[in-house]
Amino acid sequence: MEDGTPRAYRRGLILVTGAAVAWSSAGYFTRLIPLDAWTMLVWRGAFAALGMLVAVLAFEGARGLRRFRALGAPGVLLAVVSGLGMVLFITSLRHTTVAHVGVIYATVPFVGAGMARLALREVPARGAVIASGAALVGVVVMVGLGRDGGIWGDLMAFGMTLCMAGIMVITRRHPDIPSMQATVISALLSGAFALPFSGAEAVAPQVMGLLPLLALFGCVNLALGSVLFMLGAKALPVIETALIGSLDAPLAPVWVWLAFGETPEGMTLLGGGIVFAAVVAHVIWANQRAASAVV
Repeated sequence: MEDGTPRAYRRGLILVTGAAVAWSSAGYFTRLIPLDAWTMLVWRGAFAALGMLVAVLAFEGARGLRRFRALGAPGVLLAVVSGLGMVLFITSLRHTTVAHVGVIYATVPFVGAGMARLALREVPARGAVIASGAALVGVVVMVGLGRDGGIWGDLMAFGMTLCMAGIMVITRRHPDIPSMQATVISALLSGAFALPFSGAEAVAPQVMGLLPLLALFGCVNLALGSVLFMLGAKALPVIETALIGSLDAPLAPVWVWLAFGETPEGMTLLGGGIVFAAVVAHVIWANQRAASAVV
């Protein structure tokens, strides 16, 4: 196995799936917290950084703080690219439609595969390419292909897609990067960028009563999701990391349905089912391939 061992490969599948589940909670939290997007981003970044810093101290002690120096150029690049991706995601939603952002981001398995081919000489498995194509079709069915988007927003969404593919390539090439330390920095960067746009609203009295929810948003959605993703991406080919991560799309409406009783539209259910089926089929195929590699 090019990723090391079948056990490491399966662990990567589980970790990236966990990341997709964590990231899919974004819609739930943004509906639950009655604040503007920039204020939520400020506090989400701050709490994610604080939560990960506590985790660093709990799991690694003082050595964890020293490992910030071990980030090196690849670790700093990873943190910057991750923080930039968060920023581009939010700004793209302000300049184009959610549908356009969703469809553009659904191309990340193919963008990632191209970058991995150039940077890592990693050839994607045929099954992963087929499953990624099916997942892309599912996302298109979910969100549609309207023409009401803006070119600058679309470009930002593609920039965010490039950042996500870059994260996968960097973690794949440099598996020794301290993932939790990199997440602390990227979370701080995302919150720092949002602060000027939020201004005084970030410390308004009504915000203080929502701090527990904002802390949960930062720790579960951003911190947990990012760390699981970075750890899992070290053990999987880039295109498979992106494919498993696409579970975010069909899972997001589930949380909103469970919490707020909003029944997804038929096309959303159909598209989500296609994405889910593509990912599950690939996971089954990949596990069979991993098992045969042991024999």
